[in-house]
Amino acid sequence: MREREPHGVLVVDKPRGPTSHDVVARVRKALKTRAVGHAGTLDPMATGVLVVAVGEGTKLVPWLTADDKTYAATIHLGTTTHSLDADGDVTASAPVPDDLARRLPAALEAERARKEQVPPAVSAIRIGGERAHALARAGKLGEAALPPRPVEVRSLTLERIAGADVDVVVEVMKGYYVRSLARDLAAALGTVGHLTALRRIRSGAFTIEHAIALDDVGPEALIPLDRAAAIALPVTVLDDDGVRAVSYGQRVAPAQMRDPHRAPSAWLDQSAHLVAVGECLEDGTGRVLRGFPRPT
Repeated sequence: MREREPHGVLVVDKPRGPTSHDVVARVRKALKTRAVGHAGTLDPMATGVLVVAVGEGTKLVPWLTADDKTYAATIHLGTTTHSLDADGDVTASAPVPDDLARRLPAALEAERARKEQVPPAVSAIRIGGERAHALARAGKLGEAALPPRPVEVRSLTLERIAGADVDVVVEVMKGYYVRSLARDLAAALGTVGHLTALRRIRSGAFTIEHAIALDDVGPEALIPLDRAAAIALPVTVLDDDGVRAVSYGQRVAPAQMRDPHRAPSAWLDQSAHLVAVGECLEDGTGRVLRGFPRPT
């Protein structure tokens, strides 16, 4: 008898070392399915929240790839590397100021106000059709060749100073590089620096409290599709008429739409099963963005 296909979302506490794709490969093997993807890459050095979608859950990835994320980071001052993290080769060193504690508040405030950021040369950004990290490895790209990109820092908190190490917690929007924070904060302090630890403690609505160890991945660890959608998105509950309209590919009547901001929401039936992800249009009707099969 064929095993039932797994569907849902895993929140994995990625260990240091494997790539995000390595984690996906482990999940595919553990759950015996190819239908696995992740929502938001973590560098090999980084640990923490990696949201992994399985089966029908892969259809949720556009809404699981959260705009806002929170990281705990350790920045080591006095040396820097070509990748701006501990996995890179040391490229420069500089003295760490004796009055570090006095200078830090102003440097941190400048980073909180940052609106543009130059990404690291070792990144997946495409330059002329090629990945920046490939050009950097070939010696064809320095950070000066990368244009700054818009960023938003929601909060930046100093946790600890221990010698040349500075621990911070930063909440940022999509597109922000914490490795670049290490470079820029160090520069504002008159030295150089790089990341020695990075842990994602939140990705959208999913936190480290939702996460399981990679070794514990299995069918029983899956967050069911309905619950995962309700965690990641606002919820709209449809009655039978609304569910019927969705099944026929029709717009949903305005009386059932409860989201005045027209943001995408998880549409559930009266039994809390996920019917669709949809949005409310200007005329008040609901439009399906992605439908999901109901359980049989």
